[in-house]
Amino acid sequence: MNPESKMNQLAEYVEKTSQDTPARSRLVSLYDEGTFVELDAFAGMNEEGLCGVVTGYGYVGDTFVYAYSQDVTACGGAVSKAHAKKINKLYDLAAKTGCPVVGVFDSNGAKLSEANEMLDAYGEILAKTSTLSGVVPQVAVVLGTCAGTSALLACGADFLVMSEKGELFLNAPFVTNAKGEDKEAGTAGFAAKSGIASVIAADDEAALEEVRKIVSMFPQNNLAPAPLFETAENAQAADLIAKAYADVDNMCAKSVVEAIADADSVVELQADFGKGIVTALATVSGAAVGIIANNETQGELDIDACDKATRLIRVCDAFNLPIITLVNTKGFKVTACPVLIRKSARLAHAYAEATTAKITVICGQAIGAAYMALASNANTDVCYAWPTAAISAMGLEATVEFLSHDKLKGTTDLEQSRQELVDEYVNTVAGAFKAAENGYVDDVIAPEDTRAAIIRSMEMLAGKRVSNLPKKHAIMPL
Repeated sequence: MNPESKMNQLAEYVEKTSQDTPARSRLVSLYDEGTFVELDAFAGMNEEGLCGVVTGYGYVGDTFVYAYSQDVTACGGAVSKAHAKKINKLYDLAAKTGCPVVGVFDSNGAKLSEANEMLDAYGEILAKTSTLSGVVPQVAVVLGTCAGTSALLACGADFLVMSEKGELFLNAPFVTNAKGEDKEAGTAGFAAKSGIASVIAADDEAALEEVRKIVSMFPQNNLAPAPLFETAENAQAADLIAKAYADVDNMCAKSVVEAIADADSVVELQADFGKGIVTALATVSGAAVGIIANNETQGELDIDACDKATRLIRVCDAFNLPIITLVNTKGFKVTACPVLIRKSARLAHAYAEATTAKITVICGQAIGAAYMALASNANTDVCYAWPTAAISAMGLEATVEFLSHDKLKGTTDLEQSRQELVDEYVNTVAGAFKAAENGYVDDVIAPEDTRAAIIRSMEMLAGKRVSNLPKKHAIMPL
């Protein structure tokens, strides 16, 4: 054995595997400077080159993270047996050490020449991602093409971030287009509108920065404490709250979210999907939280809004992040569509099953089944109300018509008379103060005290522990 020749061979291998490819550059950008360490750099090397994926580990802020990045410049990033083996090893390490996993997708598809071996490899990755779901945070990043089974992998992550040039599809768009289906299928815009993508970013760098924000807010795993950050209140918080309170019926939920969260900490999720609800990750007094807010009183909760809220509840509960809910809705959408029944039941189930801290603020209306799902004592730990809050079994106008129909007979100004009766009903029966008297809300607070009240509640609930009945899992309405 010639030691010098072996060193020369090593140099050749290192040179071949350390080329500045897009896949490697993306991982370097994801991690803190100088912390990326590559794993299995020589694995899968053959006469065709590298195996199409770079794997490794490093730090994102204070969080230790495993990541893999598909290399479209090597065999088109095709998923082969060797490719899958590297990814599987990463998931095995994540399971052993309890650390998050980030997957960067950019591949032209599977290596068809390996046939059944490739299918088995895909199945193994899918099984591992599912097993780790709710154990360690998982984030998928689509920066190129993500097709077929890879799309299943990406969508199985807790969060899916896409660049505007990314493509995501199960069936090739040219096939679905030929059938006359949506021409935008497969695009980032399509993924955003359909609720598949959590965040859409302008380019690779912006997408990876969003991933860094998301990963940094979560604990290493479901048994680890969540990280804490330096805090600074939004300088515009007072103005945002005042504007919302001045016109609660048309308040912008996102502005209230910005007001109660720490400055520059809000990451809005699925912004183009289920617009009746705003969902976001943020920090409040330095602690990471999930926030769910009704977008406006005029907006009703539809199928997409229910799906959007349910997903964030499940993710936050898995990693014990508090859930803050800002309620201002006339209820679930009036429709004969039976799907909404299942989706609303699923939303109520998710709230009820969640054992993490749950804090609710009723800003405006909380009507019927929507109140029971989002703000009832059974589904939240602490419930506050603004003075403008109104809790009713039916819509306010409908209730007045039902209870006081005779008083509207013969009136010369029907609209004014109805509004007067609505005001009377809210002031005497459905208002915030009556709800507090009856124990349906814990306190009526001034809007400007909302952030402080939430912070106090988070501190009080920090040690919350709940033991559920022994069972394998609940049967959630799907």
